[in-house]
Amino acid sequence: MKIESSAFVSGGSIPPEHTCDGKQISPPLFWSESPERTESFVLLVDDPDAVAVIGKTFDHWVLYDLPGDLRELPPGLSTAPKLAGGGVHGITTQGTYGYFGPCPPPGSSPHHYFFRLFALDRRLNLEPGQTKAEILRAMEGYVLDRAELIGLYAR
Repeated sequence: MKIESSAFVSGGSIPPEHTCDGKQISPPLFWSESPERTESFVLLVDDPDAVAVIGKTFDHWVLYDLPGDLRELPPGLSTAPKLAGGGVHGITTQGTYGYFGPCPPPGSSPHHYFFRLFALDRRLNLEPGQTKAEILRAMEGYVLDRAELIGLYAR
């Protein structure tokens, strides 16, 4: 499985419009080569470099129960707890629904933002507001494949 963005390449810089220095809109994402038996997708975006700053990984986006036939997310995806076309938002480390853009401390080295997409052979059927840890537990044993896209950002 592969995940990509038209906003940045893996290992490249995330444009400011997708960060706290811009409009904080979610970047466009698209994926391919998902397994045949995919019933849903989970998207987790986090910054493990935040451990040096706040003592833990910062979770920037927790999105689950995306339909198994979906292949892309448009830029500026709604932050509503439940998405009209399917999908449910968990909460970020900030305690918010939806995408929370990169915002590393000014002057720090570039932080790495991991966009991880998981194909599952079932829906999780959980209420909105789950944490990344709760989603990781719920999807154990149901992951068919995964893909990763890494973006960098510094201020």
